[in-house]
Amino acid sequence: MFIPRKVKHRKRFQPKFRTNATRKISLAFGSYGLKAQTESRISSRQLEAARRAMTRFIKRGGKIWIRIFPDFPITDKGGEVRMGSGKGPVDHYVAEVKPGTILFEMDGVEKEVAEHALRLAASKLPLKAKFISKDV
Repeated sequence: MFIPRKVKHRKRFQPKFRTNATRKISLAFGSYGLKAQTESRISSRQLEAARRAMTRFIKRGGKIWIRIFPDFPITDKGGEVRMGSGKGPVDHYVAEVKPGTILFEMDGVEKEVAEHALRLAASKLPLKAKFISKDV
């Protein structure tokens, strides 16, 4: 699972999305990619499930790049806990994804295989995503 080795602040405030992505909006490494259509938080478990689905489908051929990383801490307090006594401990990490962000890139496989693998990965994620490719 993906978690940061070191963070500047252990707990962070919850940000507001409200905008489209301005970074990571075009293919940089591979010929095919998966682009987010909606905003969402992707946990490290969901990211790992998507990676495994892609890797197994392409039978470890080709190359996969993961363009996002879960570095935002989500805290959680137990159920039936009284008010006060501070913020809860860090429970897990998420990647905050804005619409238009490239999530995964792939190269070294045929277009049909890449499209099927990336659609499998998209089904593991809590957002709408579309397959994109470089026009050669």
